[in-house]
Amino acid sequence: MTTPTIDTTTLNFSAGPAVLPEQVIEQAARDLRDLDNTGIGVLEHSHRGVAIARVFEEARNDCRAVGKIPDEFEILFLQGGASMQFGMVPMNFLPAGRTADYVDTGSWTSKAIKDANQVGSTHIAWSGKKSGYRSIPADADINWSQDAAYGYYCTNNTIYGTRWNRTPATTAPLVADMSSDIFSRPIDWSKHAMVFAGAQKNIGPAGTTLVIIHRDFMDTAYSQLPAMLRYAVHADKESMYNTPPVFAVYCAGLVFKWILSLGGIEAVEAIDDRKAALIYKVIDDSDGFYTCHADTADRSTMNIAFTSPSADLDAAFIDQATEAGMVNLKGHRSVGGIRASIYNAFPEEGCQKLADFMTTFAAANRR
Repeated sequence: MTTPTIDTTTLNFSAGPAVLPEQVIEQAARDLRDLDNTGIGVLEHSHRGVAIARVFEEARNDCRAVGKIPDEFEILFLQGGASMQFGMVPMNFLPAGRTADYVDTGSWTSKAIKDANQVGSTHIAWSGKKSGYRSIPADADINWSQDAAYGYYCTNNTIYGTRWNRTPATTAPLVADMSSDIFSRPIDWSKHAMVFAGAQKNIGPAGTTLVIIHRDFMDTAYSQLPAMLRYAVHADKESMYNTPPVFAVYCAGLVFKWILSLGGIEAVEAIDDRKAALIYKVIDDSDGFYTCHADTADRSTMNIAFTSPSADLDAAFIDQATEAGMVNLKGHRSVGGIRASIYNAFPEEGCQKLADFMTTFAAANRR
C-alpha cells in the first residue's frame, strides 16, 4: 500500500464517517466476494471460523505494531460507538463514594460528563464552555482532585478544531477519548490507563470502537455488571463474546496495514502536519479574511474550523467548493462556518486544492 492519491473528482472533507484509503476500499471490494480464497465473502463468514479468526488476530497484532502498544495493554474491538464508552467507563471504574475528574473541552466531553453523572460523582477539573471551546487548558489551570477514580479527557475536538499537544498530568488513572486523532501521532502509553476511539474517523468504517486498556486498570473494574458491559469479558473472549462487527474490524485491520506500509505512525504524523500547514498558511496569510475557531497554540491537524467575514460568504464558499468537487465542508451546527476534516487517509493533494480555492475565493470576495 502507498500514499493515498486522488482518483475521483470528489474530495470528501467529512468529519465522519470519513474518507478511507483507496487501497483499503479496493481490497475490501475483492474480499466482499472471496476472502482468503475460501469462496465466501468477508460479510458471510462465521466469526467462529478460521478466516475471521485470522482477520481479528492480524488486526490486533497490526494495531499493536502501529501504536507501539505495550504488551500489558489489551486491545479490544467493541460495539456501541465511542458514545457507549461515555457510560461504560464510569460503570466499570467509578465506584460509590469516589469521584471522577473530567476536563471539558467540547461537546463530546460534555456528553461523557452527563452520562457519568448518571452513574456517580464527577468533578469538572476545567471547562472551556464559557469561551466557546476555543482552547486547551494549561496544566496550571486544571483543578484535579486529590483522589480521583480516574481522569478523563478528549485528545482532539472535532467540532471546534482544537487538540491537546501534550498529555495532561494527573496522578489518577488517565482515560482518553481519541476518536478523531487516534494513530495520527505517537501515544505516551506510560501516562494512560485506557484509550478508546470510534472507528469512523481515522480507523475504518463505523461499527466498531477500539479500546486499548491496561490490564491492571481493567482488573479494578466493577464486576457486577452485565457481561456485555465488562471489559474483562471481551478481553477473555478476544472481542468475540457475541457476534462482533466483523466488517468494521476487517477494514480497521486493512487500515493498520496501510499505516505500516507508509512507514508507521511517525511517517503519518509528518504527512498530517504538512497537510494541515497548507490550509493554516492560507488562513494566517489572509489578513483576517479567514479566522480560525481554535486558538493558534491549540489547533488540530485533523479538523480545521474557520470562518470568512460573514455567514453569507461562508455559505457561498461551501456552495462554490461543492461545485468544484470539495464536499462536506459545512461547519458543525453548534459552531457554524466551515470545517475541513483531513484525517490520515485524506490525500495531501486535496489539501493543496482546498488551499488554492481558499486563496482564490478570498481574492474575489475581499472588500
